[in-house]
Amino acid sequence: MRSAIGYVRVSTDDQAAKGESLTMQTEKIRAMATVQDVELRDVLTDAGESAKSLHRPAMEHLLDLVDAGAIDVVICYKLDRLTRSVRDLGDLLERFEKQGVSLVSLSESLDTSTAAGRLVLNVMASVAQWEREVIAERTREALQSKRRRGERVGTVPYGFQVDEDGRGLLELPEEQKTLATVHQLRESGQSLRAVADELNRRGLTTRRGTSWRHQYVANVLRAA
Repeated sequence: MRSAIGYVRVSTDDQAAKGESLTMQTEKIRAMATVQDVELRDVLTDAGESAKSLHRPAMEHLLDLVDAGAIDVVICYKLDRLTRSVRDLGDLLERFEKQGVSLVSLSESLDTSTAAGRLVLNVMASVAQWEREVIAERTREALQSKRRRGERVGTVPYGFQVDEDGRGLLELPEEQKTLATVHQLRESGQSLRAVADELNRRGLTTRRGTSWRHQYVANVLRAA
């Protein structure tokens, strides 16, 4: 009997809310292993990991098993659980093919043990990459158009708000006072964490109304 490894990933609670929880993915994979008549050795889990890179604990373990020739099939619930990058997907497929490992994706009904499955997989990945590139191009064009009109683009620094004409910045008195306090505390030798603690002790909040943290203090100082 062929041996298989399942792979599940979730990056945020939002994904779980959409019905892609780790538990659900695992249950689907176990059911598919039965249908495929393969021995499911394990289901590897990457919780709270992004698909932007293949450098994830469970993914690296999976690739070690593939390279060692220890498994025959990799089963995932959906392709984007593996990766969102066409380049990374191509690398994965090449690595799998080299070791004679097939990929089964439930949502897309794909099985790369067949020529048709490999063709459909590559077409889908290419279309997804094209869509991302089109969105990126439109975003860049929109920003360039705003710059040509003299409109401000990008994040508005703490202590300011955008003027009514959308071009200049206006000072916000309350945030300016807090900003001055941040600078004073830093100039006195306080660490970023100590500055955040002092701001919270004084009852001051961030622009979003949340407590201060050292990362946000650093961001405010960089933008000042």
